[in-house]
Amino acid sequence: MVVLDLLCRDERVHKITLVEPDVYKPHNVVRHFFPPADAGSLKADLAARWVRERRPELAMKTVPVNLLDASQQGAIEEAARNADLGVCAVDNEPAKYHFDALMRRLGKPWTLGEVLSGGIGGWVHRFVPDGACYGCVASHLERTMPADNTPAPDYSNPVGPVQETTIPAGKASIDAIASWHALVSLGMCASPAADPGFTSLLITLATVEGVFPEAFRPYRFRIERSPTCLICRPTGNDGLSGEALDVALAEALARLGHE
Repeated sequence: MVVLDLLCRDERVHKITLVEPDVYKPHNVVRHFFPPADAGSLKADLAARWVRERRPELAMKTVPVNLLDASQQGAIEEAARNADLGVCAVDNEPAKYHFDALMRRLGKPWTLGEVLSGGIGGWVHRFVPDGACYGCVASHLERTMPADNTPAPDYSNPVGPVQETTIPAGKASIDAIASWHALVSLGMCASPAADPGFTSLLITLATVEGVFPEAFRPYRFRIERSPTCLICRPTGNDGLSGEALDVALAEALARLGHE
């Protein structure tokens, strides 16, 4: 909502299509814009109302479906095809990879914002059609750390098997990273060909021993397409052949087996 709010207020933005399937729940209130009385409504409807109250002339369309729903890919692809820029603000890996594949297939630039656990900082990534894919970026920025196999809290299901007991990041941290995300997105809208000098921007919000030596510091990373990436590696054509893809998948699975 922070990214949407900041984008909709900019007069250079004339149309927004929002893909959002969730229902607003009471436990969302602490880090959202809407009051408790709105619980039970679709987040997409609440967001559309918010935008229209601030920019009634802006064309606002909602697609209240799951991004990964196979039966809804036609509507989602149509919306993406008609957009100048994709803005991704999801918090699960399958959706990020799916969004990346969609944007690349349509030749559209897109941005992604990620808040780090605990609100200690966050990432803003910018993707262009001929640049590194999300897989290249995620692999390049991977950090080695002890594995925690505890299931993550399901914030859409507070009465599920893993209770929501803490908020991973406070609203101030979320808003800070989302504001950077909005700025990068607006910059790409205004000057699609401009190069700000980074693929990924890390913003630290706290000093964390062994992780971040300083708070409130940006770090820039320029990440190139990986020659071993299943999507980006050069093949001499638009994609891997069936046989080459089988070999690449076998190699990837073999690497996973040794990690």
